Amino acid sequence: MTGIVMFVFALFALLLGFPVAFTFGGIALIFGLWAEGMEIFAFMPFRIMSVMENTVLMAVPLFVFMGLVLQKTRLAEQLLEAMARLFGSVRGGLAISTVLVGCLLAASTGVVGASVVAMG
Repeated sequence: MTGIVMFVFALFALLLGFPVAFTFGGIALIFGLWAEGMEIFAFMPFRIMSVMENTVLMAVPLFVFMGLVLQKTRLAEQLLEAMARLFGSVRGGLAISTVLVGCLLAASTGVVGASVVAMG
């Protein structure tokens, strides 16, 4: 029942125009304090340390950096322009070239964040 009430409060706050991150974080904090009290903060150092010790997440900033390099050197833009010239005469050519460039960047980077930065 608590999950449904949280969903309703979150939906109401989003409909009022609050930003998504603040809405979800605030509602989780309010309901966490309501359910557990101040003891909810006792687990925070353990959770932060477990995230910081995760070696898999170390590569994510480097992939985002690679996406920024592709953007600043304009390689991603040149690739998109070349695909647009290739598929420009085809109906829906812009959509086809965007999807193909997105696939190529996703395959080369391996992380969605770097592809989003490069395509943005």
